[in-house]
Amino acid sequence: MLHVAVVGSGPSGVYTAQSLVQQSQVPDVRVDVLDRLPCPYGLVRYGVAPDHEKIKSLQNNLRAVLEDERVRFLGGVEVGPDGVPVARLRDLYHAVVYCVGAATDRHLGVPGEDLPGSWSATEFVSWYSAHPDAAAEEFVLGVRSAVVIGVGNVAVDVTRILARGAAELSPTDMPQAALAALAASKVTEISMVGRRGPSQARFTTKELRELGSLPDTEIVVHPHELELDPAYFDPSGLPAAQRRNVEVLRGWADAPTQGRPRRIRPRFFLRPVELLADGGRVGAVRFERTAPDGQGGVTGTGRFEDIEAQLVLRSVGYRGVPLDGLPFDAGHGTVPHRAGRILRDDAIAPGEYVAGWIKRGPTGVIGTNRPCAKETVTSLLEDADTLVRREVAGDPLAALRAEGVRPVEWAGWQAIERAEAELGASLGRGVVKLPDWTSLLAAARTTGS
Repeated sequence: MLHVAVVGSGPSGVYTAQSLVQQSQVPDVRVDVLDRLPCPYGLVRYGVAPDHEKIKSLQNNLRAVLEDERVRFLGGVEVGPDGVPVARLRDLYHAVVYCVGAATDRHLGVPGEDLPGSWSATEFVSWYSAHPDAAAEEFVLGVRSAVVIGVGNVAVDVTRILARGAAELSPTDMPQAALAALAASKVTEISMVGRRGPSQARFTTKELRELGSLPDTEIVVHPHELELDPAYFDPSGLPAAQRRNVEVLRGWADAPTQGRPRRIRPRFFLRPVELLADGGRVGAVRFERTAPDGQGGVTGTGRFEDIEAQLVLRSVGYRGVPLDGLPFDAGHGTVPHRAGRILRDDAIAPGEYVAGWIKRGPTGVIGTNRPCAKETVTSLLEDADTLVRREVAGDPLAALRAEGVRPVEWAGWQAIERAEAELGASLGRGVVKLPDWTSLLAAARTTGS
């Protein structure tokens, strides 16, 4: 038997487990999928916006893998110095695949970035997604104007959630406290700002168009900013996705204003240079106007504009963080590897592998994790003859329990699901997520996990 630990139960971890149990090269494989959280699915549960039910339904596909008799979910297991050390995992399993994602966000590196009211989009997403580590903050309390810095899909998500009404959010699984706060929100102006032009924005057209379908919200586009983009007047040379984005923005720029109570303002060719304080918290963002440099980038013009904001959300990318006991490339925010095999001092570390964002960086969509996981599993299977010769513990779960680790197993996760359904029913809603460690673990332990 080849016994493999997969650390992380997001898409990359589950696709790794799926590749392992669906292959025929090694007939007897067992996979333990470990996660720090008591709940599986990673960013599909805690990163996909609650109003994106179609994408969230991907959980059903991931569930099918985790319910396979050859796969075991072990939630609530910390890997690292505060939990199970990396070296101990290597003692327990023939191979370990780390699929720990990119756990932090990039910073702007500008003065005032740490003012109260300035957050990463990741923190805001964690709050409305009920991540148990989320800050218990009233993000929108007292906010009239918000600025979202970035023009990718996460930026579009947080912009859309800020503009949604209670009637649209109530059917989702959003935690009750976040729903109540957003229902009482007085936000009327949301600027989504990019330092480059519309033809270089990273959002998908489907996500962008959703902004135009929000009730009581109108999209206000500045035509002169679109016209700064060399591709604006003739987008025919752009890839289809970028061309469609430009066409959608052009349509909004040409549309008459409708006087709706909320406004979303996509802005372009503006680079944040400072967050300005007002009464001890953020009150505005100062931007420098940029211009195309002819080489795909932008250059500053020395002209500045201040945009009012009591809430600033930066959405400028994720970044991997080191895991104690593993090598780390700080420049790229990844673990050094060769086709998924972890490298220690440029030499392959036997039995240690990596997949997902911590392997390749935070790029691609959810489906990109499939070929990434398959490449890693291919490498692991090539090494299988050597790996199985190494003696390991009989049942890693029994060994972990003997050392005081109390994993939340699949039955515990199912108990959490039941508790969330019961909570939603008591509130007159559908499923409502449990928002904190105490309630999640209390629900899981009702099974004895």
